[in-house]
Amino acid sequence: MEQLDKLKIKLGIPLEDTSQDELLNLYLEDAKDTILELTHLSEVPVNLLRAQVELAIIYYNKQGIECQTGHSEGGINRNFEEGIPESIMKKIRSVRRLPR
Repeated sequence: MEQLDKLKIKLGIPLEDTSQDELLNLYLEDAKDTILELTHLSEVPVNLLRAQVELAIIYYNKQGIECQTGHSEGGINRNFEEGIPESIMKKIRSVRRLPR
């Protein structure tokens, strides 16, 4: 299954709905770039493809709140995690190489 299809399924977007494909592919590319930057690898390893989708979901969900750390509205307070969640970082660190 393609990364885009996995991302759409996890976001609840029907596979036949292509209206957001360009945006979703950008988030997948951003996630790939982040992983490659942190691991010093040239390709995303198979065991990090899931982490790539998870990062893309985080990027998608942060649309419009990119620089906020919290938000209050109508008595409801929300705090947003900054950076990459530790659960994903742990996976990334497991394959990290020293820079050349």
